[in-house]
Amino acid sequence: MPLKHLVQESTFGDAAVLSFCSNKVITTGEGGAVITKSKEAYEKLKLIRSHGRLETADYFASSEYMDYVDLGYNFRMSNITAALGVTQLKKVDKIIKMRRKNAGYLTKKLSAIDEVISPSSPKGYFHVYQLYTIKVKDGRRDALSKYLSKKGVMIKVFFYPVHLTHFYKKKLGCKVKLPVTEKVSKQVLTLPMYPSLTREEMDYIAKAVETFFEK
Repeated sequence: MPLKHLVQESTFGDAAVLSFCSNKVITTGEGGAVITKSKEAYEKLKLIRSHGRLETADYFASSEYMDYVDLGYNFRMSNITAALGVTQLKKVDKIIKMRRKNAGYLTKKLSAIDEVISPSSPKGYFHVYQLYTIKVKDGRRDALSKYLSKKGVMIKVFFYPVHLTHFYKKKLGCKVKLPVTEKVSKQVLTLPMYPSLTREEMDYIAKAVETFFEK
């Protein structure tokens, strides 16, 4: 999918927020970006990201006074990290293609394991496989997680239900019940997925999952 279409589909609302955390398709180590077609939102966001300072020039390359006109924070991305993001932006189509190719291969390797459901794209959607999350059907997700960790496979649960976290339960007093969310959260397990993942590594991952269920 060309980058321009990716951006267009991300802006069906007034604005869209992109994360550039280290495990994302494009990364700057940390940080992110906001894309918008609204000039009003754009100007407001520029104030928020830089202490509410009205910047009429490059602040760090100019000696002119720039007034503080609103409440803001230090949300600026450094030039160094931005440069990293720009270089990746230029090859994002290649990065996504590599991810999709790896995901297809791993899905094929896992397809013979009845206890596992691999991720797939609904009709009309384009999956970039920022994460590769399987579902474990027989209630042994936690046991599989421990087994894979012992085998040196980096796994992660994305994500635990937010309403069950300490902050929501203890600080906010959240008592909501979400049975479907809670059921699914006990089944999901994210396996390694990145562009340079080799077939040998994916073979190892799939074999480890298969061996676990054989036992």
